Amino acid sequence: MTVKAFKDSLRQAAPPDGLSPLLQALWYEGKGDWHTAHNIAQDVPGPDGSWVHAYLHRVEGDDWNANYWYRRAGRSMPGHSLKEEWTVLVAHFLGQ
Repeated sequence: MTVKAFKDSLRQAAPPDGLSPLLQALWYEGKGDWHTAHNIAQDVPGPDGSWVHAYLHRVEGDDWNANYWYRRAGRSMPGHSLKEEWTVLVAHFLGQ
């Protein structure tokens, strides 16, 4: 799947079949359903789960919590927009 196809899927009522949990979380966040996205991401262990979790707290406006999760992911808070970070995350987890 391409990033464009992933973005286009946001017009659907449900995420495409076969998405990893982190892509599901990003799909729900892309639909504006932060709570479902957060519930999925917080259950994914390791740096990748922490990275998406950090992004979601950044979306929420909780920079302190976001920074905690970025550190757990071995990253720092990016200087680009939330929209750009969402695209970077989607591309990363799609393997692009």
